[in-house]
Amino acid sequence: MNLRSRNKVNASFSMSSMTDLVFLLLIFFIIVSTLVSPYALPVDLPKSSNKIKDKQKISLRIGADLIYSVNNKIVESDGLENALSQQLSGVAEPSIVMHVDQSVPTGETVKVLDIAKRNKWKIVLATKPK
Repeated sequence: MNLRSRNKVNASFSMSSMTDLVFLLLIFFIIVSTLVSPYALPVDLPKSSNKIKDKQKISLRIGADLIYSVNNKIVESDGLENALSQQLSGVAEPSIVMHVDQSVPTGETVKVLDIAKRNKWKIVLATKPK
């Protein structure tokens, strides 16, 4: 008499389902990590390894003492838009290079960016090379 069962239990563990789960978790974390805002970290903006490829026509400097100069000519903050429009009047693609001191408040930089946006001028923020 043969009393043994013909169905044998396999005691081995298949790793294929575990690797599928790890792969799906990896994809999930990669996608979520791209959604993290880079503005949450403190960043020192004035240094960059990027270089300006084209020579720009107009140079705008804002010093630490909030003195504006357009092409090395001192301009009052109220007359900045008029001075820039005079300099950019005959240029086909008007663009400005801004040299802003690190200690200048952000509001002053935004004021200049607003002037450039209203007049549809391109603007480049110059930085120190690393």
